[in-house]
Amino acid sequence: MGWPDPVALEGPHARLAPLAREHHDGLCEATRDGELWRLWYTAVPSPESMVREIERRLGLQAAGSMLPFTVFDAVGRIVGMTTYMNIDAVHRRVEIGSTWYGASTQRTALNTQCKRLLLGHAFDALGCIAVEFRTHRLNTQSRRAIERLGAQLDGILRSHQVSPNGTLRDTAVYSITGAEWPAVKAHLDWQLARPRPTPSAI
Repeated sequence: MGWPDPVALEGPHARLAPLAREHHDGLCEATRDGELWRLWYTAVPSPESMVREIERRLGLQAAGSMLPFTVFDAVGRIVGMTTYMNIDAVHRRVEIGSTWYGASTQRTALNTQCKRLLLGHAFDALGCIAVEFRTHRLNTQSRRAIERLGAQLDGILRSHQVSPNGTLRDTAVYSITGAEWPAVKAHLDWQLARPRPTPSAI
């Protein structure tokens, strides 16, 4: 196998399993939660395109440039997808990206848990030098979430990609380095351990 090898990762709020074709139906249900494919500034598969998206990610895994995961919540329900992508085994760098979650699980501990699992495996098990995050410059929700992790903005790649709707995407590039990881890890562990308001208290 290549670097990194497929692996399952689990914490109190989420479980990441290597993407498999049998996850198709659960992923279709998850993407219907909020109809996320309608957002113009991000690329989320629709139920009709899910087979193609699964095959795309598995093809990139076979080529050694992606390690895709299916995201499960604490009760075992499929709620989204995430990946290590743009894998650079020589320089020990990965990007955490191609991530989406159903609307009902957004802004919960699940995203923090997933990033803690992926970052911990990248730095502590794989020995990564740095981990990147990339998002549309105008995707403010995603950018704030990345910044809450403790990632630093490296810069903006202007007119970086052509979006599905034909507009040009400016890409905001963030990263966490190996030297920064101990402080980021402590921060994420604190976020996951702190009490959270119950729905009735909101």
